Amino acid sequence: MSDTSNSKKVMLSAIAPSNRLTLGNYIGAVSNWLKLQHNYDCIFFAVDLHAITVRQEPEALREQSYWAIALYIAAGLDPNKVTLFVQSHVPQHAELAWILNCYTYMGELGRMTQYKDKSAKQDQNIGAGLFTYPTLMASDILLYNTNLVPVGEDQKQHIEITRDVAMRMNNIYGKDLFTIPEVYIPPVGARIMSLQDPTSKMSKSDPDPNGSVFLSDTNDQIIKKVKRAITDSGSEITFDDSKPGVKNLLTIQSALTGKTTAELVASYAGKQYGHLKVETAEIVASVIGPIRDRATELMKDRGELDKVLKRGAEQASARAQRTLDEVYRRVGFIARR
Repeated sequence: MSDTSNSKKVMLSAIAPSNRLTLGNYIGAVSNWLKLQHNYDCIFFAVDLHAITVRQEPEALREQSYWAIALYIAAGLDPNKVTLFVQSHVPQHAELAWILNCYTYMGELGRMTQYKDKSAKQDQNIGAGLFTYPTLMASDILLYNTNLVPVGEDQKQHIEITRDVAMRMNNIYGKDLFTIPEVYIPPVGARIMSLQDPTSKMSKSDPDPNGSVFLSDTNDQIIKKVKRAITDSGSEITFDDSKPGVKNLLTIQSALTGKTTAELVASYAGKQYGHLKVETAEIVASVIGPIRDRATELMKDRGELDKVLKRGAEQASARAQRTLDEVYRRVGFIARR
């Protein structure tokens, strides 16, 4: 059932608008989207349905969903070349997710690391959506005959369960039902760490506001946060696992400048950690500043953003419905007339 109307392979990715997007989101996801958008049939969206697996304040969720799309465009994604939308505008995501729920095993869902981590923090009254959301993520991917999914290491497990469920259904209903997606992990910057705890991933939900650089931060805020970054004992600047703080700053620089970490280490020979912090801060501010300013301008015209979202949702929905219709037919549902 693969879509042969477009010779380009399909590449799909998304970010949850559950909080402000971070430098880690930009380096690990959005910056890679920019490189890939010209070579693939690209689908990008804000996963607001995923966001509510953890309780959200409604107005904040709405605002962050708009902000995510504005940032995508501000960073360089072209709405005329890629499909941009918010997940809840395409109901087929939720519809296919229910079908996939019926072909996904409890044991598979229970092994998901993110479920274990998030449920441990909630203690009790854990919503069923937190347990089953990998099937919604699988729906996101399988609806569009996706070939390539750029993800960080922490999301790789979800692509694996997507592949397992897709192959299971293909074995039952025909090997051409779903395209089996492949993982794409960027070679640099796939995992940016917290500035205050470089052994943990930079997170939108970090309780320490100094641990994450947000794409909405002012240049002054960015510079202060990076200058306060935790480094390591000693003074030599090396790219080494024994120095996670220094390694993180070098990784950030490498991702934003395109220089190799070896080149950067050589440039800091004889210099102190202070030099590394100051220069990293300036590089981050120089990249994020223009994106933030452009997104702020886009947010002033919600009507234009709504037009982008409407067009993207219509494009996505038309494609998704073709997949859903075929799944319904093969599963045995009566066709909707």
